[in-house]
Amino acid sequence: MPIKTVTPSTNTTDSSHSKTKMKRMPRTIAGVIPAPLDKARQETLSLYESALRLMQSGKYEKAHDAFNKMLATAPHDLADRIRMYISACVSHITKGTSDFKSHEERYDYAISLLNHGNYEDAREHFETILLDHSSADYAFYGLALLSSMTGNTQKCIEHLTQAIRLNAQNRFQARLDSDFSGVSDDPRFTELLYPEA
Repeated sequence: MPIKTVTPSTNTTDSSHSKTKMKRMPRTIAGVIPAPLDKARQETLSLYESALRLMQSGKYEKAHDAFNKMLATAPHDLADRIRMYISACVSHITKGTSDFKSHEERYDYAISLLNHGNYEDAREHFETILLDHSSADYAFYGLALLSSMTGNTQKCIEHLTQAIRLNAQNRFQARLDSDFSGVSDDPRFTELLYPEA
C-alpha cells in the first residue's frame, strides 16, 4: 500500500503568514500617509464650516444654498454629510409654511422649491392652487416649468398651452424663460410660442 506524503504544516503557516503580511502592508502605509490637504479641499472645508454656522444660527435657506453649491465638487467623504444637512435644511425651511395668505404667496414658495430641486413638493403646491382656483394661469405655468425641468415634454406643452389660453402674456414670458430650454427644440413648443410664424 503506497504511503501518502503529508505536506509539512510549516508550509501552511508560511503561506498564511505571507498572506497576512500582504494584507497588513497597505494598512500600515495608508495609516502613515495623511490625506492630502490641497487648496480645493481646504476651500471646500471652509465653505462647509460656514454653511454649518449658518445652519446653527437658523439661516436655513442660506445654509441650503451654500451646501448645494459645494455638493458638486465636494470630496467623497463629505458628500454624504452635505446631503444629510441639505435634507435637514429643507425640513426646517418647509416647517410653518403651510399658512399662505394668498395663492400668489403659495406660488412664490413653489417656485423657490422648484429652484432648489424639490420637484415633488413644488408640484403639490401648484396642484393645490389649481384645486382652489382652477383658472390660475400662473399655476399651469409653474407646472409647465416643472415638466420642462424634469424632461416631460408632453406635459410641459399641455400645461403651457393651458397657461397661455388663460393668459396670453404667458406666451411672451415663456419666450424669455431659460427653464424651457429642455423643450425648445420641439416643433410643438415653437408653434405654441410663435403661432404667427
